[in-house]
Amino acid sequence: MSGGRPRIVVAGTKFGRIYLAGVARPDSPYELAGVLARGSERSARIARHYGVPLFTDPEQVPKDVEACCVVVGAGINGGPGARLAQQLMARGHHVLQEHPLHARELADCLRTAREHRVAYRLNSHYVHVEPVRRFIAAARRLLAGQRALHIDAACAFQVLYTLFDILGRALGGVRPWGFGETGDLPSALRDLADSPPVYRSLDGVIAGVPCTLRLQNDMDPADPDNHTHLFHRITLHTEGGHLTLLNTHGPLLWSPRPHMPDDMRETVRMEQSQAAHFGHLSAEPLGPATGPDYRDILGELWPEGAVGALRALREDIGSGTDPGRDGQYHLTLCRLTRDVADRFGPVRLHRDTPAPRVLPVTALIEGAPAPRNSP
Repeated sequence: MSGGRPRIVVAGTKFGRIYLAGVARPDSPYELAGVLARGSERSARIARHYGVPLFTDPEQVPKDVEACCVVVGAGINGGPGARLAQQLMARGHHVLQEHPLHARELADCLRTAREHRVAYRLNSHYVHVEPVRRFIAAARRLLAGQRALHIDAACAFQVLYTLFDILGRALGGVRPWGFGETGDLPSALRDLADSPPVYRSLDGVIAGVPCTLRLQNDMDPADPDNHTHLFHRITLHTEGGHLTLLNTHGPLLWSPRPHMPDDMRETVRMEQSQAAHFGHLSAEPLGPATGPDYRDILGELWPEGAVGALRALREDIGSGTDPGRDGQYHLTLCRLTRDVADRFGPVRLHRDTPAPRVLPVTALIEGAPAPRNSP
């Protein structure tokens, strides 16, 4: 061991690369002991890069490995992730598992964890990413003094579960919840549009707060990780203003509510009101005023988030926390996500989607150099 850190194995080398980068950070609570994968050339290169063995069977994972990250798709994505997690727990390894799972799969994993007296956590990833953590913390401070009036939220269907986890942590839970029926654009109006709507809308209640949800419910099955317009955008409305996570990776903005005070009725000029809130900026960032670029997101923010999830697992191991405590919350999220997904209906499939021409901000500035014509 390096510095006495316990050892961990990461299973999966697709999104698992984020966990591997997290384990390799100096602030990681674990030392990497190996990679568990099917044995592809990519997996072999990754294992060589980190200087660890490549295991192709869970039986090969050494018994002295304390924990395993299972970053392999589960049944909801047609993968064996839930079965693999149960195999590893049956061998005595604690498990941190990347979402999503069917509620039935999650219940099976929780039973297996309890049976073999190991820690098990389902990880939705984004709640550990720093700008989202900042939003959750600011929302809690805000709601300690004012009640929530409304939530506006938008996301891609791939991260719907994680949206509800973010909201649940910000609001202190998701119950009571319920949603109505989707609002579709009338056919006469669809005929006026040059392209199908990007989002469909749904109104409901979450944690007792009225909520409007917009979902991008489409994908290209040949390229399922691309073609989303954003991951998460959330605005929490209160009496005093609204808190907006503009993008999963920031910035986080506070906008005081516009209110014209009584004394303004008698002033010569409107701005001469003495109201204290007239001195508040109409929009102000909490933290950085801009979001990072994607090299920083993938190289720093997401691996740092993985470290946060690993620390939570270590805390559970050290305290002997019953995995069912956090597990019941995630079972509720599974049911909520399933209910909302059913209301939106099947994902709309489109094929051979061209890569977008992703623009920098300079494309919007008059006189700036023209952006290159590359995706």
